Amino acid sequence: MPRPRTEAEYLSRLVPPSVAGLRRRSLLAGAAGAGALLGTGLLAGCGDSGSGSDAKSVSFGSNQSDAKPKDVLAKVMAGFQTASGVEVAVNTVDHNTFQENINNYLQGKPDDVFTWFAGYRMRFFAQRGLAGDLSDVWGRLSGYSDAFRKASTGDDGKQYFVPATYYPWAMFYRKSVWQRHGYEVPKTLDALSALGARMKADGLTPIAFGDKDGWPAMGTFDILNLRLNGYQFHIDLMAGKEAWASDRVQRVFDTWAGLLPLHQTDSLGRTWQEAAQALQQKKAGMCFFGLFIGQQFNADEQDDLDFFTFPEIDPAIGARALDAPIDGYMMARRPKSEANARKLLEYLGSAQAADVTVRNDPATLVANTGAATGTYTALQKKAAELVGSATEIAQFLDRDTRPDFASTVIIPALQQFIRDPKDIGGLLTSIENQKKSIFTD
Repeated sequence: MPRPRTEAEYLSRLVPPSVAGLRRRSLLAGAAGAGALLGTGLLAGCGDSGSGSDAKSVSFGSNQSDAKPKDVLAKVMAGFQTASGVEVAVNTVDHNTFQENINNYLQGKPDDVFTWFAGYRMRFFAQRGLAGDLSDVWGRLSGYSDAFRKASTGDDGKQYFVPATYYPWAMFYRKSVWQRHGYEVPKTLDALSALGARMKADGLTPIAFGDKDGWPAMGTFDILNLRLNGYQFHIDLMAGKEAWASDRVQRVFDTWAGLLPLHQTDSLGRTWQEAAQALQQKKAGMCFFGLFIGQQFNADEQDDLDFFTFPEIDPAIGARALDAPIDGYMMARRPKSEANARKLLEYLGSAQAADVTVRNDPATLVANTGAATGTYTALQKKAAELVGSATEIAQFLDRDTRPDFASTVIIPALQQFIRDPKDIGGLLTSIENQKKSIFTD
């Protein structure tokens, strides 16, 4: 594997599209209204927004609803409480629900600090004035390259985001299963297809897959588009600069249609966790997912988990571009406990907090270069090398495009394709027509 590059080189290759000029009705759709949020728990414990400071507490809205990341976050918050004496009221909501309701949440009475993502979606809400300026917090942070600062910066040049972790998407498998059957890592799409046919003959589901929540299929689209059309086309397509109803996008879906028979059936009724468990239980041979898939594996199974980057399709493009999203934290525009919110964000961006994550979560990579990453598992080290050796890195489809387009157009379109992949041309025409309406708003 090529020598790993630095985080600065990694992030310098991220070129997410601009969000300048978005109008009010272009905000993320899909929430049922502010009243629907009251039942989610997102607003629990939150009073009137303002710039005052509560000396004893701060509220935190979390999308870390799965057991492992929820536990890791609890340990990070415990470290903050011990160091600061400030109590953190964590309001945890199902990950997908959190994402779908984020716009109403931020326009209502959000928690002081909340989990979110780098890229287009961070800048979208910063540009709308729905997030707090964290430039002063960044002035007290260390262990981040200029590139990480760039990934946390809005269109106005101010910082609105504190990075915590990042992770590559790749094809994961269990080494013991592959060793038992004598499987080898495929280097081409034809080899991948042949491997899938062999797995079927051996009684395995070749590729575990679940898209009940809508977003996992975006990863498959991303990697096929990157392999067939290259990084710049992918970024331009996400920015609305390229046509969906084109031969290049048609080829992506045609290729995907050829791979669908290798995937788990009934995927629209299966969560990503259930798909991961098929791999964990040795019922599936592979699963294309993010590094956090390891959270669904037991501690004594971590060493049996391995991955390979999705194989080459076009030799002229190669196989060194990938998705590697960055997760982190933002602050409400008018937090109730602003001083404590900034204090918490400073801690969350520290090497101390990153060390807690490294010690407790073998399924992610931390952004702070001051962290004790010498304790990374073999899988984490390999993942860091994969990210470092990539030529271009995307943030993930729904983070590299407008949130309203991703949520209201792409999710239902991809699920329609998975349900019935026969009329690709009609589907792409529909996406293009909706894209023109949204991107010209």
